[in-house]
Amino acid sequence: MLVKTYGSAVYGVDAITITIEVNVGAGSKYYMVGLPDNAVKESLHRVESAIRVAGYHMPRQKILVNLAPADIRKEGSAYDLPIAIGVLAASGQIDGTKLEKYVIMGELSLDGGLQSIKGALPIAIQARKEGFEGLILPNVNSREAAIVNDVDVYGMESLLDVIHFFTGKEQPQPIKVDTREEFYKQINSYEQDFSDVKGQENIKRALEIAAAGGHNVILIGPPGAGKTMLAKRLPTILPPLNLHEALESTKIYSVAGRLTASNALMTERPYRDPHHTISDVALVGGGMNPQPGEISLAHNGVLFLDELPEFKRTVLEVMRQPLEDRKVTISRARFSVEYPASFMLVASMNPCPCGFYNHPEKECVCGPGVVQKYLSKISGPLLDRIDLHVEVTPVNFSELSSSRPAEKSNLIRDRVIKAREIQDQRFVEMDGVHSNAQMSANMVRKICEIDEVGRGLIKQAMEKLGLSARAYDRILKVSRTIADLAGSDKIEIEHLAEAIHYRSLDRESWAG
Repeated sequence: MLVKTYGSAVYGVDAITITIEVNVGAGSKYYMVGLPDNAVKESLHRVESAIRVAGYHMPRQKILVNLAPADIRKEGSAYDLPIAIGVLAASGQIDGTKLEKYVIMGELSLDGGLQSIKGALPIAIQARKEGFEGLILPNVNSREAAIVNDVDVYGMESLLDVIHFFTGKEQPQPIKVDTREEFYKQINSYEQDFSDVKGQENIKRALEIAAAGGHNVILIGPPGAGKTMLAKRLPTILPPLNLHEALESTKIYSVAGRLTASNALMTERPYRDPHHTISDVALVGGGMNPQPGEISLAHNGVLFLDELPEFKRTVLEVMRQPLEDRKVTISRARFSVEYPASFMLVASMNPCPCGFYNHPEKECVCGPGVVQKYLSKISGPLLDRIDLHVEVTPVNFSELSSSRPAEKSNLIRDRVIKAREIQDQRFVEMDGVHSNAQMSANMVRKICEIDEVGRGLIKQAMEKLGLSARAYDRILKVSRTIADLAGSDKIEIEHLAEAIHYRSLDRESWAG
């Protein structure tokens, strides 16, 4: 008897419906076809044990399982449940008339329990798109999938629960999640706050500008100056995620299997801070079974790279294209997948190996040329994509011990939101452009117009400070953001002067 059940395969951040055809007939062996990997091939052993524990029997006949379309590779253990239900229906042990209405996914334990799967959210989105009535999956993934409207999601604990569902012995209620309530309930529930940081007002100002325009920023300063502390608090001043961004980020974390049972929807902007020993594949994504990398997990949020020169050069160089295109394409011989990667890069570094170059009190012990060699670990093309270069100086004792309250994150965020609203209006007719940092060179010429006085200032800065030509567009973008924060329609001379100040690493004399 031939029976069809339906599952789903996740590629990139989207899903493809897979038809699981099970035929039980004359013979005595099990066959699995349709490009299954080893985890899928091993499923028949888990399926047999789970069926026996549930009180049913595994047919002692020829069982042929086909996963269609057959030219797409099937990976992982999430096909256990649809195969088990297909075997039971094909052998006449349960009624299979309702199987065509549901997408079924889940990994089986030997005792019949259901283990979590990856990609429940894109699977639910695809099931709704293709008109399925419902989705059956492990209970731990049910809230994640239930944020998709117009498709019933049933969370199950075991194979027996699924059997009872199809035989009519039990009729569980579908899981319901109010997406908007879930979204607004925990939005901006950050533990850190900018008021925790004593002093460093000029650095806070630079990070406010970076947040307002979506600019990449690098912090250069001695150990203990507060670079990491400041970077960790950057998400608290970014505009709140909108519902579309929250769904985008949730899909990525769903595919990576990083959502917990209680997190139906991501409500905070992601913050990722990988260690400097990370590989290039772990950073951008990929592998034998492609998975999102750290830059995709930071989508709509912040990627913080601490001690930037300590990262392998190959790791840093693979970020150049994603920083421009805001997506990464993983290509293999038989397929390619695309992951979104629109993030703010925040990097920090010491000015030299000992950390005390340009320190106001401690003396640098690095030899001649060592500072320049240390800084040269960061390539020019990568530095070209970082808009703000900020020198972080140590906090003195009077500021550190001061009881004067510092400005809270929510006050800074209000100013950032107002600046972003100005940019939303500016780029309303431009697809894929939402902030000043995303402007192309042509857009910079049209939007960031400056007067003769401003042109004279930039010319003077480039000549006297030794600024490179690549700094020109970056200065204009940052000055446009500063003007937005000030509520100014035009880029004034003071906006340009402040933007020029944030190009420390472009100065020829910076490292001696």
